[in-house]
Amino acid sequence: MSDHDTALLLVDIQNDFCEGGSLAVPDSNAIFDTVNQWIALAHGRGWPIVASRDWHPREHCSFEARGGPWPEHCVQDTHGAEFHPHMQLPPETVRVSKGTSFETDAYSAFDGTELEHYFRRHGIRKLVVAGLALDVCVQASVRDARKLGFDVDLLVDGTRAVDKAEGPRVLQTLEDDGVHLVRE
Repeated sequence: MSDHDTALLLVDIQNDFCEGGSLAVPDSNAIFDTVNQWIALAHGRGWPIVASRDWHPREHCSFEARGGPWPEHCVQDTHGAEFHPHMQLPPETVRVSKGTSFETDAYSAFDGTELEHYFRRHGIRKLVVAGLALDVCVQASVRDARKLGFDVDLLVDGTRAVDKAEGPRVLQTLEDDGVHLVRE
């Protein structure tokens, strides 16, 4: 595979998932050096850069108030749903919104987004992935990417888990599934 077959996928690096957010992932601010290095590398190599985001309507089914498992987060057009300002996204970044329906949740960047078709149309065969949270949306996105036949490099320093104790198990499971773990 060459650089022309590769894309950078940034999963849900949004204010609500970062320190100070309504569903903050512990130590999330530590990912930005790695994320921004890879954004610069991808931009320099001409890779597509895709940033997924939770983009929930008010009263989304995943919210505790509706019986879901999560506090209210990433509500459309709110500060919490914005990409974190420390992430240096170039203007041409492709933004993909998921979880936009009232009654359907979406953890993977591929859930209901047609992202697979975008990658196929651009001849992408390999994804380099970073984002939040390792044990939720990053894991779901990486597993879907593998099921769809994409090679995946996961940037270990570019992700953190909601449950820190789960992080090593998730990484091992993903590696067992053929994901290449990139450690800096």
